[in-house]
Amino acid sequence: MNSVMLVARREITTHIRTKAFVIGLLITAVLVGAVAFAPKVLDRPDSYKIGTVNSQQLPLKAALPEAEFEWRTFPDEAAAKKAVLDGDVDVALVNNAKVLTDGEIESELGVLLQSTNRELKLGAAGVSIPPLQMVSVGADTRYQAARTGIAVVLVLVLFMLIIGQVMMVAMGVVEEKGSRIVEILLTSVRPWQLLAGKIIGLGALGLINLVTILVVGVSASLVSGIAVDFPPGLPGIVAGVLLWFVLGYAFFATLAAALSSLVSRQEEVSNVMSPLTMLIMVTYFGAFYATTDPTGTLARVASLVPPFSSMVMPVRMAAADVPLWEIGLSTVLMVLAVAGVLSFGAKVYERAVLRTGARVKLGDVLRAK
Repeated sequence: MNSVMLVARREITTHIRTKAFVIGLLITAVLVGAVAFAPKVLDRPDSYKIGTVNSQQLPLKAALPEAEFEWRTFPDEAAAKKAVLDGDVDVALVNNAKVLTDGEIESELGVLLQSTNRELKLGAAGVSIPPLQMVSVGADTRYQAARTGIAVVLVLVLFMLIIGQVMMVAMGVVEEKGSRIVEILLTSVRPWQLLAGKIIGLGALGLINLVTILVVGVSASLVSGIAVDFPPGLPGIVAGVLLWFVLGYAFFATLAAALSSLVSRQEEVSNVMSPLTMLIMVTYFGAFYATTDPTGTLARVASLVPPFSSMVMPVRMAAADVPLWEIGLSTVLMVLAVAGVLSFGAKVYERAVLRTGARVKLGDVLRAK
């Protein structure tokens, strides 16, 4: 393991000191911060649709002049309830006593209704009055928009980081092989140690980028105020993202190293990597689909099957509540898949990395003793 860590340290120090890495990290941090503040900068005046049943319209416009209020009258509570569930109105005020909502009421509207109703009745009666009763007639959807937004961002972040780091692994293997540096390195370390060190070192750089994105994103969200809309259990989501990035990166990076060891020129990397690139793209599209239907059959199956689970499962965890047994089963299956790929990749890398010249066929490598 000392040799593995030595190679990993070499990869980290070689890349982390480059201007490209530092500038890229700074640009990433700035972009993530800008995205976190964008909702506040681009925020438009709120617009609310409010239904009434045997109730007077409250003077909400006076309390919040920049917002727009549309009022609709319904003959009875059943009609108002249907309108709330169908999304025709945001809430419905019934008998000036209770408010029908679909899930948790939006915080600003809830405070506005309570305060305006209280002031109006105090002015009329001069006595203390009970608050409006908030009655949810549907599922709790207060965090759904935030969950979907987080899931979409995670898809993009995981895809860009995994494919970026995987290509770095492939280019690094070909560069060492083409320049014959690998022959010198293998006089001091074993092939599997060189392979493991490279994957660990470049993976550490990917983790630095991912941690930067998470820290800057969460911090900027707290400062901008949009963090109040985040769902509970955010630390678990963050931990899950880190775990699944490591597993997904290990799977794809090992295959990238094995495939790239078959060629000696960087111009050939794209051709030999095309099957793996297609696999990553299919995984990405599957994860993106899961953001729209995280509890659907396709998303559930994909989140259990390696390597698709490396992106789909963290997206499902962000977009919806996932049973613990599914998370556990998916993790075990992905760990087993990574172990299998590591064994396969190490064998291919060891047999092909010293074969220079023309492209080596994978079948010949696997048949070689």
